[in-house]
Formats: sequence, structure tokens, C-alpha cells
Amino acid sequence: MTKYTITGMSCAACSARVEKAVSKVEGVSSCSVSLLTNTMGVEGDASPEQIISAVENAGYGASLSAEEKIAVNESGAASGKSGAVDPREEALKDRESPKLIRRLIASAVVLLILMYCSMGHMMWNWPLPSAFDDPVFSGVVQMMLTAVVMVINQKFFISGAKALFHGGPNMDTLVALGSGTAFVYSAAQLLLMVNQSAKGNAEAVMAYHMNLYFESAAMILTLITVGKLLEAKSKGRTTDALKGLFKLTPKTAAVIRDGAEREVPVADVKEGDIFVVRPGENFPVDGVVTEGSGAVNEAALTGESVPVEKQPGDGVYTGTVNQTGYLRCRATRVGQDTTLNQIIKLVSDAAATKAPLARIADKVSGIFVPAVLAIAVLTLAGWMIAGKQFSFAIGRAITVLVISCPCALGLATPVAIMAGSGVGAKNGILYKTAASLETLGRVKVAALDKTGTVTSGEPSVTRVYPAEGVDESQLVRLAASMEAGSEHPLGKAVVSYARSLGIEPEPVRNFEALPGNGLRAYAEDGDMLLGGSVSYIGSVAVISEDLKKLADEEAMAGRTPLVFAKNGTILGVICTEDTVRADSAEAVSDLRAMNISVIMLTGDNARTAAAVGKAAGVDEVIAEVRPDGKAKVIDELKKRGKTAMVGDGINDAPALVSADAGLAIGAGADVAIDAADIVLVKNRLSDAVAAVRLSRAVIRNIYENLFWAFIYNIICIPLAIGLFGLAMKPVYGALAMSLSSFCVCMNALRLNLVNIHGRKKREKAHVTSIENTAGSLRSEKEKEIDMNKEENKKTVTLNVEGMMCMHCEARVKKALEAIDGVESAQPDHEKNICTVTLSGDVSLETLKNAVEEQGYKVV
Repeated sequence: MTKYTITGMSCAACSARVEKAVSKVEGVSSCSVSLLTNTMGVEGDASPEQIISAVENAGYGASLSAEEKIAVNESGAASGKSGAVDPREEALKDRESPKLIRRLIASAVVLLILMYCSMGHMMWNWPLPSAFDDPVFSGVVQMMLTAVVMVINQKFFISGAKALFHGGPNMDTLVALGSGTAFVYSAAQLLLMVNQSAKGNAEAVMAYHMNLYFESAAMILTLITVGKLLEAKSKGRTTDALKGLFKLTPKTAAVIRDGAEREVPVADVKEGDIFVVRPGENFPVDGVVTEGSGAVNEAALTGESVPVEKQPGDGVYTGTVNQTGYLRCRATRVGQDTTLNQIIKLVSDAAATKAPLARIADKVSGIFVPAVLAIAVLTLAGWMIAGKQFSFAIGRAITVLVISCPCALGLATPVAIMAGSGVGAKNGILYKTAASLETLGRVKVAALDKTGTVTSGEPSVTRVYPAEGVDESQLVRLAASMEAGSEHPLGKAVVSYARSLGIEPEPVRNFEALPGNGLRAYAEDGDMLLGGSVSYIGSVAVISEDLKKLADEEAMAGRTPLVFAKNGTILGVICTEDTVRADSAEAVSDLRAMNISVIMLTGDNARTAAAVGKAAGVDEVIAEVRPDGKAKVIDELKKRGKTAMVGDGINDAPALVSADAGLAIGAGADVAIDAADIVLVKNRLSDAVAAVRLSRAVIRNIYENLFWAFIYNIICIPLAIGLFGLAMKPVYGALAMSLSSFCVCMNALRLNLVNIHGRKKREKAHVTSIENTAGSLRSEKEKEIDMNKEENKKTVTLNVEGMMCMHCEARVKKALEAIDGVESAQPDHEKNICTVTLSGDVSLETLKNAVEEQGYKVV
């Protein structure tokens, strides 16, 4: 995706027009414009020149973003100068607020003088020069002061006219028309006053004087400027998290060159350089400790405030803080490749994309301004036809123009996405796109990989059972020789165990990993070595009944038996154990409390998997699944609803890609894992729960923002028209408009208060069966385990109409599970069904009555 910086946008109508113009360019496959950050992300093979030309033809400005310019120049950092500001940080700098403050101060000063001249003597009996006793003189002064305010705020008129000229009227067009109409109408009244004054008709002069709207024209512009300032300030606060990330990188680094320590700009640090970090200093680039030891605060990367002890060989990351100790490190990642820069890229890229929820606002924004213009014309004509005076009709039309607010619609989604992404980044949760953030909040099923996700991923050897006539050291030596070429955690455990006994692996040739089965290799003397699961080795060699029994007992205890053979003869069994993470059971419980079915996927044998699954508290276990088979299981699970897959991002890549939302856990420095939609920096399952909780909070926030944006316009436009008998003045309309966008932005900032790691009150955890969706993929052994449990149960599916949200699902679920004989109920408002698992005899009529008593209909 190529990112651009867009200038000249003032509201959602602008962003919709830019998006529409760029989408028409040949070669563009997708385009997303963010009004919040004034950026645009474009995918496709269209050239930057074509994109920029399309934007300019639409009446706006465009250039490659600072991030893209850095990539093109291959500078790898903000600047080569010491203390230089990163251009990406500079791009986020609030340049609008200072301009708006100056405009506001100047406008307010002139407006106060205008209000004093026009209303001071009438409302507060304040003294005025005798010249103001002449209504014509007073009107001329008001016109001149209003003209000054209009010149100060000329941007509204220039931008509005330009947008109208290009066929895409925007918010500035509405403001300019509202204020301009009030001024022109008042100027016309002033001319009529001059004419009547020349004729000596004092009564007519006073009548025309009462119809002057000069102060309204000036106040509209001033109040809208107030709103723009509040909006700019609150929008700026939603990007505080991203700005904070930029500040973490020091501008200089202490590098060892020619045997001496030198301070150089971070941009000059190259891969392989040795750099020094003292206590209290931030690490300038990613690296590996070569000398020294100390405690490093990695909160900037992981959100974890507890310092991490670093020894030679340990990795250190940009932006983290050395708290104690003098460290010498070798640079491994510099410039745009550092972990911190990858995080910044993910957060900014997510802000440049759009969530599916934004489509509604985008469609409305595209037609909003033309519709408002039409309503204003109809309002004017309607009141004239109804017999009202022209001054009354024009006042209502002006109010319609200035009260209508497309900005709130355009900001409703992006401010929430940016604020949510920022909260996630602070806690080591990185969403790659806005769509992935929204999708995760809607998941119904969570599939968890066992090794390294539910378990610690650091297994150890617990038992060794050599076959009859085989020496234990011989079994360990040959097993370690095979496993030395494996990347699997179980293989590493075997090698580590052998070395702890002083046994070094011997060289082997033609090593081959058989996914989901085991290993094959040849010793130097030509002997064929095999290793793997009981089922695989049992299919190519004969395992004694004693060893089989031992392997089964170990598996039932939650350990993984590995069988090894040489030339078809069994050497023995080595058992490994991978302990369940301390937070796994709690995380699984939290997911189930959020009405999410939790499934554990593993290539391990069924009995071991069942023991681990029971300890973790998952709903179902699908065992003996090969890595390439996990994607097929995910495809089956997706038939039940949106499915998330949590894995390590490498072995689970196909499943992560296949899932609606793929979460890579324990990414550490590898935050750019391609297969995952969401990257969890820390290696703990509870962060997956936090990611779901945050996603749901963001979705709620977006709904609140959209509700406010729509309800504001739905209520205020009829009020402005005067349909409820209220003749709202234009200045009140301008005030309401100035506050609407501010309210949306401030509501999004509430996401910073969300406690994503806080435990919520548990709902009754539901237990669901996966037999209908993935039964064919489950092992026969596991089916035997569940046979007795399932034989007395049956499942009934009800078609329920009227469910609109998760609250509806909760009501239906609670009503059904209160019935004796109902083990569980799983409603789905998107599919309008409810799957009921029965453990006893319950009539269909009883189920139907329970649902319909809650106000829903069973078909």
C-alpha cells in the first residue's frame, strides 16, 4: 500500500470525493482516505503521478507521505542531522490549531465591536457616538466590520467555492453560502434603507434596519472557527499514542568507531555497528548485547513495566530504556527495519484503512452536502409559498445551511479506530487494518493452537523408556541426532535433554521433516532413523504392547510420547511435557464468558490433547491435525460464525490466513508477520482476550459516534427548517454545528479509559459441540473418548426472528438455559438461529414458549 498526504480536505464530503476520484484511476484496486490524519492509502499499480493528478483534478492537494519519501530515499531514518525531527512525526504535528487560534482571536475582537455597535445600545443601553443614531450609518459600519470578519475567515469561501466549482460541495461550501447569503441579504436591505432614507421614509428605514443579519454572518464564521479549533485539538489527542512512539527514538547514538566512542545521528548507525547505552538512556536501534548486563524497561514495546534482565546474547529494541548497567550492543536492525518503526508503520497503516462500519457514513457523506443545499432551497421556497415574509424564509434557509454537519459523520469511525489502535499499541496489541479490528470484535469462535499458545511452548523431557535390549544413552543419542535438525519445540527439548547428560548429537544426512507425522534421517553408517508420534511410527514399525501401554498412560497424563526407530526396529519412547500457561485457563474462561466458543487445535495425540484441553478449560479439542489440515478446520469452523485463530504466526500461517481474524502471539520483534491480522507482541494468551475486549469497545464507540452524527442531523435539520414551530436563529445553528464534531472526537477519547485487561463479570459459560462442523476432521480416538458423553444428548436448531444484537442473544440464551433438560443454547442474531443442546426430554413447544416470552418469534 502506498500512502499519500492529502491537503485541502475539511469534511467527510471532501474525503469521499477524493476517494471516488482516485478509485477511478486505471490500475487502482483499492483506495482509503482518512479525514483524521489527512492521509490516503492506495493499492494497485497506478503511478504516484497518476494518483496525485487525480486528487488535484478533484480540487485538493496530494504528495507522497513522509514514510514513502523515506523509503524512496532509502535514508532509513528521519534525517542525517543530529536532533532532526522525524518527518513522519512532523506530518502529525498540529499546524492547524495555531492558525485557527489567530483567526479566532481576530474574529472575536471584530465580532465584539460589531455586537457592541449593533446591539449594545438596545440591550444594555451602552453609550454610542451620536452618528449611530442614524440607522443607515449604523448599517454601513456593521457591513464593514462583517466584511473584515469574512476576510479573516476567507478560507471558508475559497475552499467552498473551489469545491463547488469542481462539482463536490463540502462543509466549507455550506458555511460560505450560509454566511454569504446573510451578508448579501443584509447588504440588499441596507441599499433599500438608503433609498427610503433619501425619500424621508423613517418608518421604512427602521423596518429594513430590523432585517439586517450582518452580526449573524460574522458570528456564524466565528462560531464555526471555534468548532474547527475544538475539532483540531481533539483530533490531535487521538493521535497522541502515535506521536508518543516517535518520541521514543533518541536522535543520536554512541557508536564505537576506530576504537573510540563517538556520538552520531541515529541515521548513521549501520547494521553491525557496536553502540553503547548507559543507564537512563533509550536504545537507538535494535541489537544484541555483546558486553555487560542490566535491567531494561520494555514497556514501550510490550506495555509491561517490569524490567527485563539482559545478558550477552539477549536482544534489545529501539525505544526501550536501559535502567541499570553499562551495555555494549551490536546493531541488528536499523532505520525502518527496527521493531519500533514496524510498530509505528502498523499503527499508521491501520489508521489509513477503513472499517466496514465506515461504509454507511461514506455513502451518506457523498450525497449529504448536495442534499442539504436542496433542503435549504426548498425551505426558502416552502415558507414563501406558506405566506411568510422573505426575511423569515431566508433566516430558516441560512440556519439549515450552517447547522448541517457532515464532519461528524466522517470522523465517527476513524477517530475511534485511531484511538483504539493507540491503546492497543501501548499494550503490545497491533492491529494491521481497521477491518481486522472490527472483525475481531465480532468473532463467535476462537481456535487456539496448543503448543506455544495454550502451553508455554518450552517442553522438557520427563520420561525415557528404552525398548528391550536398547541402552538409554543409545536411544537419547540417536533421538537427539535426528531432532537436531528440527525446529519443533519437542525436538529442541530432546536435544537439550541429551546435552544435559553430556551427549552431543551426531551428524545425520538427508534429514526430512514429515509435517504432522515425524522425522526421517540417515546416520553416517547408512542406518535409517525414524521418530514421531505413536500412530505414525506404529504404521511403519511394530511397537510392543508394553511400550504402547506406557505411551498411552503418559498421554493420558498430558505428556507427549515420541517413538524412535532404527531400520524399522523400535528403540524406545521419550516423553515430553509442555505445561499449560499460568494465564491460559483464565483467558479461556474470559473468552467463554464473552460468548465465544474456544477450540484447541493440535497435531498432538488425542489423549494428550484432551488432558491439556481439560486443564485449560476449552470447549472442544481437535487433535492429530497436520499443519496443512488446520486451515481446513478453520474453514469448517467459519460456518458457525466469524472465527479467530491464535497461533505463533509461523507454523500456523495457513490457519491464520484462513481465519476471519488471525492473531500471532509472542511475536516479540517480528511484529510484521505477514500471515496475521493482529500481532500480539507479548507471549501470553490473555492479550488475545484483551484484543477482543478492545475491539468490542471500539465497535461500541463507533456505533455511539455514528448514532450521534446521524441523530444530530436528523433532529437539528428539521429544527432549522422550523417544522416544530421554533424559529431557530442562524447563530444557534452555527453553535450546534461547531460542537457536533467535537463531541464525536471526545467520545472516541474515552477509549483511553477502557481497562482491556480488567476481568468482567462472568456470564454462564456456554458449552457447544463441534460435531456438526468439524467432526469429520477429528481423530477416531477422540470420538471414542466423547462417545459416552454425547450419546444421551441431542441438538435442536430453532429459527428465531427478531434478534438484532448480542443483547438479544443473551436474553434468548438465558431463557432457554433456565429450562430443565437444556444443557446449552447458542443463539446467532446474524443467522437468526439458535442451536440448543438437550440433555433430557424437552418438548419443542416448551422451547418455543420460552423464546417467545422474551419478545422473539420462533418459526
